[in-house]
Amino acid sequence: MAWPIHANAQCGKNHAAMETRGKAVRLDLRGVKCPLNWARAKVRLEQMAHGEVLELTLDDPRGARDIPGAAEAEGYVILESTVRDGLFHLIIER
Repeated sequence: MAWPIHANAQCGKNHAAMETRGKAVRLDLRGVKCPLNWARAKVRLEQMAHGEVLELTLDDPRGARDIPGAAEAEGYVILESTVRDGLFHLIIER
């Protein structure tokens, strides 16, 4: 199941270019429940440079549902949100 890349499709950002920027940082949050998984992701995002990408792996459905909205509220961009093999994968740009 794939979710929309960005909640606001008319945001004006060039998502294709964003996906090719730099190397992604991976953060495995399996076993970490909401809201702690967002807190850990946010701390990591704040340590990153603008334009860098964070890949999250979660097993908490609530976190997978809530993190995209929380990230966008903080000014981050959700590049991808998918479910594979029972795990949620989010790609967020700082």
